[in-house]
Amino acid sequence: MKKSIKQIHFEKKIKKLLTGKPLKVAEYIFADKEIQHLHDYANVVSIKRLGLNDHGPVHMRKAALNTILMFDLLKNAGIKFNLTKEKVCNSEDSKIAILIAALLHDIGMTVCREKHEIMSSFLAIPIIERILNKFYENDLNRQVILKSLIIECILGHMANQKIYSLEAGLVLIGDGCDMEQGRARISTILAEKPQRGDIHKYSSSAIEKVFITKGEKRPIKIVVEMNESVGFFQIEEVLFPKISSSPVKKYIELHVRVKDKEIKKYL
Repeated sequence: MKKSIKQIHFEKKIKKLLTGKPLKVAEYIFADKEIQHLHDYANVVSIKRLGLNDHGPVHMRKAALNTILMFDLLKNAGIKFNLTKEKVCNSEDSKIAILIAALLHDIGMTVCREKHEIMSSFLAIPIIERILNKFYENDLNRQVILKSLIIECILGHMANQKIYSLEAGLVLIGDGCDMEQGRARISTILAEKPQRGDIHKYSSSAIEKVFITKGEKRPIKIVVEMNESVGFFQIEEVLFPKISSSPVKKYIELHVRVKDKEIKKYL
């Protein structure tokens, strides 16, 4: 069970953004063999069986990285997360919840594509309980709250299920922001004949880079750079609907730039 160079790269980037208990949770997940096997097999099903793009260890780490970057931008802007506003937990707990959710959100791809977010939740429950039992051993109240929030985050990552928390909204957008060329590369190489899902692969291949930084008028600025206009399919059919469905939308600036052309501002 050898980790890829990319997987290790994103693990290091994630850990650099974390301290204290969130860092310990990340290290625990990255060392967990069951989670690693689920991530690896999700890619087997997604790429080899279904001919789709990356839904495995690299993607879930990239989604987690995106989610944490946006979390920190909101926190630095003074935005309170739902658990804090509701006075049931603190921002550290929210960060742990989104971290766990982002790193488990696609494990349902080991079973199916359609409604895989539901299967992900089903498969994740015992793992979530195991993690929370370890890090919140004497706090059943927080275990109950965080498990519920993590499940909301996982169920909501496809924008098919209405979500209400900022935490779930971050996981939704963090997942959608993983659309760079590398995610489409494996399945594009393997495909020999045109098949269902090709437009996603080729539009994703047009996306060169996604930047998540501090916004000018809003806390979060997402800039998508692409080399061909086919990449707009990925923006308008995947990313923008996710942002529009997210409670985080009012805090987002979305800019898209095609090579040698002017920036198009969506938000």
